[in-house]
Amino acid sequence: MREKVLLICSECLSRNYTTTIKKGEGKNLELKKFCKHCGKQTVHKISK
Repeated sequence: MREKVLLICSECLSRNYTTTIKKGEGKNLELKKFCKHCGKQTVHKISK
């Protein structure tokens, strides 16, 4: 089973991306993605 999660920018805290992860996987996913609000690549984390 997979669940949808929101990714938020670690700098401006805007919710930019949605993705799916396996249930039971770690909740500490960090991806480097482009933030259109900051205008640069930043670390995005799972929203709580």
